[in-house]
Parts: sequence; C-alpha cells; structure tokens
Amino acid sequence: MGCNPLAETGRSKLQNQRAVLNQQILRAVRMRAGAENLLRATTNNKVREQVLLELSFVNSDLQILKEELEGLNISVEVYQNTEETFSIPLVPLGLKETKEVDFTLPLKDFILEHYSEDSSEYEDEIADLMDLRQACRTPSRDEAGIEMLISYFLQLGYVENRFFPPTRHMGILFTWYDSFTGVPVCQQNLLLEKASILFNIGALYTQIGTRCNRQTQNGLENAVDAFQRAAGVLNYLKETFTHTPSYDMSPAMLNVLVKMMLAQAQECAFEQMSLPGIRNEFFTLVKMTQEAAKVGEVYMMVNTAMTQEPVKENIPYSWSKLVQIKSDHYKALAHYFVATILCDHELQSSDDEDQQEKALSQLYDHMPEGLMALTVLKDKVQRKQLGKAHLRKAVVYHEEALRVCGLCKKLRNIDVLQEVLTAAHKRSLLKYAQQEKEDDFLSLIQTPDILPKTEHKVETITPQFSKVKVKDFFHRLGPLSVFSAKQRWTAPRTIRFHCEAGELGFSLKGGSPVQIYCLDPACSAASMGLKEGDYIVSVGGVDCKWLGVNEVLEKFKSVGEQPIEFEVISCQDTTASMHSKSATYSVGMQKTYSLICLAMEEDKIDQTKKAPLKLPFLSWGTKNRQKAASTLCLPSAVAGSSQTKKKLSPFALLNTESSLY
Repeated sequence: MGCNPLAETGRSKLQNQRAVLNQQILRAVRMRAGAENLLRATTNNKVREQVLLELSFVNSDLQILKEELEGLNISVEVYQNTEETFSIPLVPLGLKETKEVDFTLPLKDFILEHYSEDSSEYEDEIADLMDLRQACRTPSRDEAGIEMLISYFLQLGYVENRFFPPTRHMGILFTWYDSFTGVPVCQQNLLLEKASILFNIGALYTQIGTRCNRQTQNGLENAVDAFQRAAGVLNYLKETFTHTPSYDMSPAMLNVLVKMMLAQAQECAFEQMSLPGIRNEFFTLVKMTQEAAKVGEVYMMVNTAMTQEPVKENIPYSWSKLVQIKSDHYKALAHYFVATILCDHELQSSDDEDQQEKALSQLYDHMPEGLMALTVLKDKVQRKQLGKAHLRKAVVYHEEALRVCGLCKKLRNIDVLQEVLTAAHKRSLLKYAQQEKEDDFLSLIQTPDILPKTEHKVETITPQFSKVKVKDFFHRLGPLSVFSAKQRWTAPRTIRFHCEAGELGFSLKGGSPVQIYCLDPACSAASMGLKEGDYIVSVGGVDCKWLGVNEVLEKFKSVGEQPIEFEVISCQDTTASMHSKSATYSVGMQKTYSLICLAMEEDKIDQTKKAPLKLPFLSWGTKNRQKAASTLCLPSAVAGSSQTKKKLSPFALLNTESSLY
C-alpha cells in the first residue's frame, strides 16, 4: 500500500511540513474572514481601527506562510537522484494534502435505505475503501504508487455510481489543500476527490522523473517518459474537470504545468543526445545547435505563460526565475555551438560543399545582411566575424542567466545550478579569448537568431487507466448497470408458489440480474405479488443478482416438487428500469452495449393481445433451446450457453463535461 508516513525521508519531511503549513494557512484565512466580517458589520470607529490593525497582522502572517510554502515547492534537491550529477535541477510537483474521510456511516445508511440490504455485511468493503484512500495520501515514488492512485481513482468511479445520487448530497465532506496557496477547498462533490487524485498522479510522475539517474541513457529515457506521462495526466485533468474550485487545478494553471513538464521532457531528451559526448564535427554541431535552441524556445514559452494573468500571482517566484534561467542557458549553448562550427571548421577540399551550405543556411531564418552561407563558409574573415558575434551573444545569455539566478535567494542556494551556469559561462569566455585579436568595432555583424528544431519531439502521453485492473469493492450489491444510485427500488418481496401443470406462468429475460417477462396475470406467482419487469435477486435464499437466465432456471428446476421461493424487487421509476439500446459512452473506450437489453419494440405491443400459450415447464424441445432472450421452460444444458456478464465501467462518469459545480 502506501509508504510509512512516519518514515524520516527527505520527501516525507517536506510533506509533513506542507501539512503543518496548510493548517496554519487555514487558521490565518479564518481569522482574516472573521476580521473582514466584523469590519463590514461595525460602525464604531475605535473597533474599526483595531480590526484594521489586526487585518494587517493577519495579512503579513499569510504572506510569510505563503513564502514558506513557496520554499517547499522549490526544494528540488530533495527529489533529485542521489548520484553525483552535474545537471540543472528539474522541478517536481508536491502532492496535494487532504483530510481524513470517514465513509462508514453514510455508506452503511445508504446501503440499508437504497439497496435494502444489511449494511453490517459490507463493513469489510467500506474498510477496504478507507484503507486505500489513506494509503493514497503517502504513495511510494514508483510505478506501484502510480498504480495504487489509479486504482483508487477507478474505484471512485464505482463508488460514485453506487452511492452518490445526482439529486442529493451524501453528507461526506472532502477537503483538499491547494498545492500553491495552501488554501483548503471543501466540497461534498466526489468530483473534487477524483480531480485531486488525478493531480497527485501527475505530481507523482514528476517526482519519478526528477528521481531518475540523468547520468545514464536508461535513466534519461525514463525521465522523458515520466514527464510526458505527467503532462498527459495534467492535460487530461484540464480537459475533463473544467470548473475546479482549487486554483492549482484551474485550466490556466494546468496549462502552465503541462507546458513546464513537456519542457523538462525536452531538456532530458537533449541531455540524452549529449550524454555520450558532443563530437566537434560540423554536422553533429549543427544538429545539437538546433536541439539546444529548441529547449531554449520551449522554456521561453513556459516563462511567457507563467507571467500572464491570472497565473503569475500564485506561481512560485523561484519557478519562474528557474524557467527564465534555463531558457537563457540553452539559447547560450546554441550560440556557442554555432560559434564552434564557424571558428573551428574551415571548408576543406574534401568536404561536401553543398551539404555544409545547406546545413548552415537551415540554422537561420535569414542570413545577416550582406552575407551568404556559401560565402561565409569559404571566407575565413567572415567566418571568424560571424563566429565571434555568436560567442558574444552566448556570453550575453550566460551573464543574464547568472544575473537572474542571483536575484532569487532560493536559487542562489542550489550549488549545482551555480556550478553549471558558471562553467558554461567560462567556457564561452575562453572560446572568445582564443580568437584572433582584432578591433571588434570593425565587425558590425548582427547576430542572427537560430531556428529551433528537434528530432525528438516530446508530446503528452494520454493516461491508459484501463491497463490497471480493479474489482468493484461493492460487487456484491449487483451489476452496476442496474444497482446504482440513480435508480430507486422497492424492498425485496418474497414470492412463493407452486408450478401449475409444469408451467411457471412467466418468462425470464436479460443477463444479470434476470427480469420477469410476459407474466400471466392469472398464474399463482402473479397472485403472490409478482409484477411484470421485476428483477429476481435471490432464489431459495441464495443471491442470484449476477446469474443469467439459464442459471436461474436451473435453480428453479433443482427445487423439484417443492414450492419455488424467490425474492424480487421492482423499480420505482419504470422508465429508469427499462434498459435502452443506446450505448454508454466511456472516455477513452469504444462504445459498448449493455447485455441486459430489452427490445424497444416490445414496449409497443398492444396490451389487449392475449398472452402467448405457455409451454410445459419441463419441456426440452429443440425449439425452446434456440430461444435467445427468454424461455418458458428450462433449457437443456448447452456448453457456452450461459450469457457473458459485463460490469459498467467506472469510466462512464468521466465525460468531458464533468464539473465540480
């Protein structure tokens, strides 16, 4: 299940600190709300002065707490791989915190009231659900943790169908804390729970990606995959739950987070290409130039998104600065690679002149005024001048990255970040110093922008929840397509009758559960209270909600000459009890049809028509064996004749119009 919450790991300490901060922020928010209410209500000037003073203190406390929370969000070194590394840190998302929820009384009451079953028999199932939720608060940082969160998310689909009717609340309050502001959001809506679990799945993927060893090809490949999956889950959350009241799950914030995760995936893809070493060869450097420019471009787009309203108010300051640093750093690398091409590689007679000209011209949208790619390749002076222009540009970007890093106290304390930026800056300065000394004022070449391009485009990976197999904890309540919170049933009624001349007096149809069909009003079962459309839930005290027609008839047959006793329920809304032929659409799955289908044409049968002639109860004719939907007699046992049983997928609730309002 989940990790030990008391384990003294760096990550658990951070989560514990986050939980404490969330409680402090909650208290401060409540104090501010009370003070604001008093300020609006009072007309006494002295009281107003005291309230205003108190508000200033509370707002100051809230600002300090918010800065402490931001400090936790930028504590990236805790999540990095423990191996010695020389890479710029990646940014993970912290898990959303929640309060404990007790499902026991609401679910037991609903089972008794709605399903008319002994709720004490479902205590183990309720305990399993609560244990799974508790474990999801501290998931392990690996695939097992991801699978556990997905299992709970899918289980919530079953729970919502079973226990949360659309017409009223269940009285279960779900509380989740905003990952960035620490402000709690409380709702009785299960969609808040589902959305928060999805956010934590994406956050856990970011922590897995950050933990990967970036000194190995396999580790970098896993990191790219993890960040793409994180982006996929967060994008799915954005598109599926469109009106989340929690700010960290708003469409604008999720859009920024998706961009940031894809940028980190692109960065890891670049590191994967450069891990074996970058050869000082013309075409290799051309390729790496455009790859570095691509990383710089995607981080620039993330930085632009972070500075837009309404996101910029709650994005951690250190995040926006780190993204800006990475954009400048990789742009500097791109200019350094171009400078190396121009300064170290003179066109030789053995070189492919056309290929080099084409490769160089593809680096730019347009060449500097007065220059042509082939001329630059052949002219040593022009090569040097353009190369030094790129080096100057690289130095400018490196210095800007170092300057921005110095502005943020949190980033200044990350040693490896300072080391990487300083080393890259010194390398560009050294390359510039190695060039021939000449009057730079004679060189008026304007450094052209480099066109970004990549052979390793990263994209969101849509979550495949169907790969995780879960069993409905409350499977014993019956098939979800029938026994759901949306449909209301009468209490089970016992029907006890004798067969008359071997005839039941009714037919059975459907899959699971079996439904009464073509009931003869004059039969003994009807006189005992059996109704057309009733569902059989038990025979002889044995639950049969999951049995098909053949299996129920076999149980009738096994009674022999004794009276047949079974329990039935009636739907209180007749339109809801009839199964439509229409498909139940599930997100990410093909359209499927319920096996318990009643032909719509049967609803149109003239009620004045006489009931068809009943066949003998113990008739075993071939004609009766071939009946597909129902029969008046017990069919012979034929291999494979039992109908396949399907359960309603929990995905049926994940339509794209889901809303938390």
